[in-house]
Amino acid sequence: MSLSMTKAEREAFLADVHVAVVSIPEPGAAPVTAPIWYRYQPGGQIEFITDRGSRKGRQLSVGAPLALCAQVETPPYKYVTVEGVVTALDPVDVDRDLVPISQRYLGPEQGAAYAKQLASDLGASVLVRVRPERWRTVDYAKENTTS
Repeated sequence: MSLSMTKAEREAFLADVHVAVVSIPEPGAAPVTAPIWYRYQPGGQIEFITDRGSRKGRQLSVGAPLALCAQVETPPYKYVTVEGVVTALDPVDVDRDLVPISQRYLGPEQGAAYAKQLASDLGASVLVRVRPERWRTVDYAKENTTS
């Protein structure tokens, strides 16, 4: 019995709301690893916002590899790990990027208020776009099913 998710299952899982952990190679050091808010639509790219001057932001460039993991922390455990490359580092648009990502995690009212509070301090923030290339998945709920 396989515990792997199908393509549809893994894409639906990643499209759900999870705090993901991103890991970005850093020459001469361990990878930069940090939790992030992100958005994803099945078949599309993963997108998240980061400050260009942050440790993770300094390691990002178009073509750079990274890995991202989203998980369920209660039984039955599930996770999706994606390896991919950065395809774009775009300026953050408050209405297109910051508000929807904030609302995804905080709900309509609180997300809008949070985005409004951050909007004046976006400075060197970028919208990072990542093309998924390799997927690894586990869904332990499949252990208890019969074929």
